[in-house]
This record gives sequence, C-alpha cells and structure tokens, in this order.
Amino acid sequence: MTATELSHHSPTFPLAGRAKDLVGSMIDSSTSLLAAQQHDIVRFAMGSPADEAVPAEEFREIAGSILDHTSFTYGASEGEPRLLDLLVKYLAGTPDPASEDRLVITTGGMQGLDLACKLFVDPGDLVITESPTYTNGSATALSYGAQLLEVPVDDEGMMVDLLPDLVARTHRTPKAIYTIPNFQNPSGVTLSLERRKALLEMAHKWGAVIIDDDPYALLRFSGEEIPTFRTLSPDDPLLFSVRTFSKILAPGWRVGWVDADPALRQLLINGKQAMDTCTNVPNQHIVAEYISRGGLDDHLVSIRELYRIRRDAMLTSLQSHLGEDYTSTNPDGGFFLWVTLQGKYEGLDTRELFEIALAQGVAFIPGPALSPGGHFRNALRLCFASSTPERIDEGVRRLKSALDLALAAS
Repeated sequence: MTATELSHHSPTFPLAGRAKDLVGSMIDSSTSLLAAQQHDIVRFAMGSPADEAVPAEEFREIAGSILDHTSFTYGASEGEPRLLDLLVKYLAGTPDPASEDRLVITTGGMQGLDLACKLFVDPGDLVITESPTYTNGSATALSYGAQLLEVPVDDEGMMVDLLPDLVARTHRTPKAIYTIPNFQNPSGVTLSLERRKALLEMAHKWGAVIIDDDPYALLRFSGEEIPTFRTLSPDDPLLFSVRTFSKILAPGWRVGWVDADPALRQLLINGKQAMDTCTNVPNQHIVAEYISRGGLDDHLVSIRELYRIRRDAMLTSLQSHLGEDYTSTNPDGGFFLWVTLQGKYEGLDTRELFEIALAQGVAFIPGPALSPGGHFRNALRLCFASSTPERIDEGVRRLKSALDLALAAS
C-alpha cells in the first residue's frame, strides 16, 4: 500500500463502548486554536486568571528554594502531608473548614470531577446538570455513561423548582446532581439560599449525591455571602465538593482537592492510583510554601478588586457598543458574563459568529458549546478576568464589528 493509499485508509479499532461519549471540549481546544493564530486576538474565551493576577515572581523565588530539597520521586496519592496540613489550617478560616480525613489532593479540579463520576456514575445513570453548564464537567459524566438531564438557569442559578416535574418525566431517580453554585461557569450567576436548601432536600429524597463544583467561591467581589452546602448540611455524606487552586493562584500548577465523607477517602485514593498515582509532587510543595508564607488572603483581596474593575469595564463596553441588542448577567464574582443576543442580532448563531469574530480579532465561547444538548445558539460566554479594561473595550468593539458582518451576511 502506497503512502497515499495509507492516508485514505480508515483503520477499524476495537473501541470501548464509552469511546463514543468522549465528546472533548471546545473550551480547552480554543487554547490550541488561538495559539495557531498569527494576528492579534482579544481573548475572552479561556477562563484563566489574568497574567498579572498570578504571583509569578514569588512562585519563581519559591520554586528556586523548594526544588533544591524537594523529592522528585512518587508522593502519597492522597497528597503531600505538608500541603494537606496547611490546607486544613487555611480552610479553618473559610466557610468550609475540613479535617484531613475528608481531603484528597487532585490534579486540578477536573480530576476531582472525574473521581466523583468514577465513584458514583454507572452507565445509564441519570445525572442532573445546569443548562448552560461547564461542559467539561458534563462531558466527564457522559464518559462514564451518564444520561444527562439539563435544568435551566436563571439569575438565581439552577431553577430547582422545575426539578420534580423534569425528573418525573424521566420515570427515573437521579444518581447525581452536578452544580456550580457560585458565579457559575458559564453564566456567572449564583445559586440562591432558598434553592440551595431545596436542592439538599431533593438530593436526600432521591439519595443523589450533589457534586459541588466551586472553583470561584473565594472570588466574590460584591454582594452578600451565601451559606455553602456544607454550612447548611454539615458532614453530609451526599455532598462531594470539588475545589482547585487554578482560579485563585494559577491553572498550570494543576493542584486541587476534593472534600468528601471520610468513608470515601480510601476509594478516592484507589481511584486516583488508577489515574496518575499522585499529583505533581514539586508543584504541591510550591503551593504549600506559598500558603505557609501567609500571603494568600492578601492575594485574594487584590485579585477580587482587579476582577471587579474588569467586570464593570465589560458591562460598560457592552452597553456602549451593543446598546439594546443584547442582555447579560451581572455576576458578583468569578470570571464570566453570559451574553444573549437580542434585537437585530437575535437571529444570529454564535457558532457561525465565532469564525467571523476570530478573523476580526476577538475570541469567545459560543453558547451551544456550553450545553450538552447544543442549546443557546444566540448566546455566548465572555471571560472578563484575563483582559485589561482597555483590551476589554477593544475586544467588545471587535465583537460588534463581527456581529455587523454576520448580520449583513445573513
């Protein structure tokens, strides 16, 4: 067979049945896509901290000292003892204190979601998810064979009052409920106190675990704190909390943690040992040393103000450039605005708009990429965290140009 013939040959692989449910992520794929662009792009797509919000110089100094005496062999699967100890002490001053027997260090928040689904989701199980949602999370459930039930979101988060009817229509009992309660990705909205209480009640009625994915809770820059699930239901075995340092320090460290009932800890360790054996040991020590120096609270104060200014800048720019032809959320924290096109732009499909916008020099995530069912064709997610106010205004100006070009071509 010639090289040309080989290039057109489609081999047949003995794929596992689950392979068809490995749907991938447009969010993560955008990293490679943007890296391939040769022109200037205002990057509203990835949910990353601002470069200037990462304490890079301190990390470099810490790394230089830590790496001189840090082991480069395997570490404990549950996490490095020093990091676990410091994390327990730090969490004692937050709304979600935890004992060490509840914690397992993970390779970022995504591994926490994977462990949750590995422990709780069998093929065919019904898993409730917000809509729109962080589709990396819902894709993890799909990879374990879940059947997803999308529940709409409004300004108070998941519309929990709809759940009894939506679940009844399936004639099944949900096994898990996936929620991002604070400054939700992608909508930016926060689940209200009343809905948190109602969701806990329903989870107990069904015996369903709540997968509480909360990477943004420490990034509140306005509004009143809302009690967490753990505050409302302490030591609840049906709460599985996924946390990460990615949004508050740096995503490249790939260090996070899960907080779960102590009875699950050995299963979590077993599950992790079947994935990566242990989270990167030197990175754990760098994060631990940063925490030990006592600067994390001051760092959080600084970046909250930075992100508040950038949220305000994006809201102002959208109003200035788009007028009455959109609506958006107004989050009290986190990274994201959810924009829905209306007026003259209402009929546009943001999947088609994406290519036009990229050519105009601005990137975003189209709404359908943030719904397992591909809904929200006239919506998009914008990240305000990683751009300066000046770049935000330029990016929204470019978005307006792309919208006008798309409208003219429709």
